[in-house]
Amino acid sequence: MTITPIYAAILALMYVALSVRVIGARRSARVALGDGGNPILLRRLRVHANFAEYVPLALILMLLAEQQSMPTAIIHAIGALLLTGRAIHAVGVSRHPEQIWQRVTGMAFTFTALICGSTANLVYALGLV
Repeated sequence: MTITPIYAAILALMYVALSVRVIGARRSARVALGDGGNPILLRRLRVHANFAEYVPLALILMLLAEQQSMPTAIIHAIGALLLTGRAIHAVGVSRHPEQIWQRVTGMAFTFTALICGSTANLVYALGLV
C-alpha cells in the first residue's frame, strides 16, 4: 500500500487549505457559527463541506483496491480523477460568479472516481477477473 497514502496526503493538504479559507472568511465576517448571511463565507463553507463529503469514501475505495492488489494504473487513475475533480470543483465554486462548467466538471471527475473505485472493487472482490 504505497499509492493511496500519496493521494491522501495531497488531499489532506488541500483540505487544510480549504479550512484556512473558511477561517479567514469567518474572521473577516465576524461569524463564529453558520454563515451569518455572508455569501463569501457560505461559498467557502460549501466548497469545504463538499470536499469533506466525497474525499473519504473515494480514499477508502482506493485503499481497498490497493489491498486487493489491483494494478497500480487503476489506483492511480482513481486518485488522479479524484484529485483533479476536487481541485477543479473547489476553484469553480469558489469564484463569484461561479464557474458552473468547473463545478460540473469537478463533480463529474469525482463521481467517475467513485464509480470506477466501486466497480473495480466489486469486480476484484467477486473474482470476475
